[in-house]
Amino acid sequence: MFMIAGLGNPTLRFEGTRHNAGFEVIDKITKKYDIPMKSRQGKAIIGKGIIEGNKVLFVKPQTYMNLSGESIRTLTDYYGIDPVSELLVIVDDINLPLGNLRIRKSGSAGGHNGLKNIIFELDTEEFSRIRIGVGGKPEEYDMVDYVLSHFSKEEKKAMQEAYENAADAAVMICTGKMEAAMNRYNTKQQNT
Repeated sequence: MFMIAGLGNPTLRFEGTRHNAGFEVIDKITKKYDIPMKSRQGKAIIGKGIIEGNKVLFVKPQTYMNLSGESIRTLTDYYGIDPVSELLVIVDDINLPLGNLRIRKSGSAGGHNGLKNIIFELDTEEFSRIRIGVGGKPEEYDMVDYVLSHFSKEEKKAMQEAYENAADAAVMICTGKMEAAMNRYNTKQQNT
């Protein structure tokens, strides 16, 4: 079984914020493949489905961003998921231009508290991730206020394309096409 975890914060208050990019991508994929995200297991909302013959577990941690690793570790343990080969985490990234993607097989947290907690809980940096650029923080903003802010009308349009691209990349990755996803979407990021 392959696990795709999209990070975000629960409750309607945070819906559509920069920090909820991971949740948005999970919603795109599960809607496309008609996979209900209604079950609660541990500290997460989950959905199970089949994509191109592969069993996939979709996860939206409900622990708030900074404790995302708690729910992910519980589920990887329960389902026997190997983080190195069977886990994909989707997160927002303020260090990438708005709408750009960066796909990696492993790496550091890069200052992202959700990733830091996952690395801590799993005791490894060796898991795949898709980072979605939400734009850099303007000087006048506090970091927390910025990542919890909503997108402008113009930004929303760019982000919808980014979510579609990230969803497509996630499907490619969970079906064994990591290199193809990296080539398609990391290259696109450099050309925008």
